[in-house]
Amino acid sequence: MNVKQRTIKAPVTISGTGLHTGEKVNLTFNPAPENHGYKFRRVDIGGAPVIDADVDNVTDTSRGTTISQNGASVSTIEHVLAALVGLEIDNVLIDMDGPETPIMDGSSIQFVNALSKTGFTEQDADREYYHIPYNIHYSEPDRKVEMVAMPLDDYRFTCMVDYNSQVLGSQHASISTISEFNTEIASCRTFCFLHELEMLLKHNLIKGGDLNNAIVVVDKDVDDEELAHLARIFNRKDIKVAPQGILNNIELRHQNEPARHKLLDMIGDLALVGVPLRGHIMAARPGHAANVAFAKKIKTLIKKERSRKHIKVYDPNMKPVFDTVDIMKILPHRQPMLMIDKILELSKSHVVGLKNVTMNEDLFAGHFPGAPLFPGVLQIEAMAQTGGILVLNTVPDPENYITLFLKIENARFKDKVVPGDTIIFYCNLIAPIRRGIAQMKGVGMVGSRIVVEAELMAQIVKKTKEEKEA
Repeated sequence: MNVKQRTIKAPVTISGTGLHTGEKVNLTFNPAPENHGYKFRRVDIGGAPVIDADVDNVTDTSRGTTISQNGASVSTIEHVLAALVGLEIDNVLIDMDGPETPIMDGSSIQFVNALSKTGFTEQDADREYYHIPYNIHYSEPDRKVEMVAMPLDDYRFTCMVDYNSQVLGSQHASISTISEFNTEIASCRTFCFLHELEMLLKHNLIKGGDLNNAIVVVDKDVDDEELAHLARIFNRKDIKVAPQGILNNIELRHQNEPARHKLLDMIGDLALVGVPLRGHIMAARPGHAANVAFAKKIKTLIKKERSRKHIKVYDPNMKPVFDTVDIMKILPHRQPMLMIDKILELSKSHVVGLKNVTMNEDLFAGHFPGAPLFPGVLQIEAMAQTGGILVLNTVPDPENYITLFLKIENARFKDKVVPGDTIIFYCNLIAPIRRGIAQMKGVGMVGSRIVVEAELMAQIVKKTKEEKEA
């Protein structure tokens, strides 16, 4: 049974302080339409720029995850995104009047509670999961980071942290399904080591920290004077080292709360892939930089698979729109430079052409005779001629015009083409034709294999009197 997308029933606002900036911020979750995904909107900036929660927009992972777009940024977004994923909310617009999300208690639980209170609305569109097709690996050997996504018809996480610390030691955390997030993971707070806290304080990098939103692991000998200094900074009467080896500012909610929080961060960062996932994510020593790199690897695979799905495989023997004789009435090219044999499909915005690569073509006498290959430059020429048919089809008397190609960009040759192959070229307009200038994306396929792709720009030019008479 298909699962429907969902959003929230009504706007809900949460106010707090940014951990690193110390700025007060109001964050409002708003309902959003189908297929909207997660987007942030900086309402404190002129024009209210929108920032897509997309891994390609990540600009910093040093102290949390920051995304930037349209001249604006939002930081420390991982706890907010984890709450949305944990509640299986698909579409929401997040308004913020500051650059950093409120840290709250250092976990996701207050976001979860606020969203749960406002309730959810089921939408008409189906939720489209990306099912991990095979094991996807990511590693950083120097940091001993290992991550793998494995096929599973659910969303499961396993996380291990090991900081070579006698206090923290090695910890594991896991959930068998995403529905366990709210009870097992959402309330787990961020943590840092005492030496990191001192460094951040020294450089004025935790302006919003008040010791109520982080577990502080004491990883070194500390005297009463230093504890008294910390107490003065955070306006507390007394600070001591608890038996668990942490500052007594808060009590642990779980014995392995640090590992659970790392799992929370992973869920939030992987939301930047942009689609809900189905798979088992296992990670050793993850961090924001590794999470983002892993998310990019998964997104790249998704884009590659989707591009293949969107390309139709054509039957070379189907009845053509134009045969070779028809094509020669439109294009000025003749043998041996006429590269297109048939036009299989033609509309106002796209064209499909066919090229049969045969051994008796003149070029193979000199182009690798012992191992003949159809040159990439001629593949682009054939693609351009196919696009030329599309462009000339937009004028009333195409035989009186020619197309001049002005630019070729992002050309990629992905597989070899040999005699006996039939190349199907698909060209579509990527912008309306203006002032006789056409921009197209072209793809060449042999069977289901993409062999070449490029972006082309052409200009429609009226033939001169001499060209018409030639």
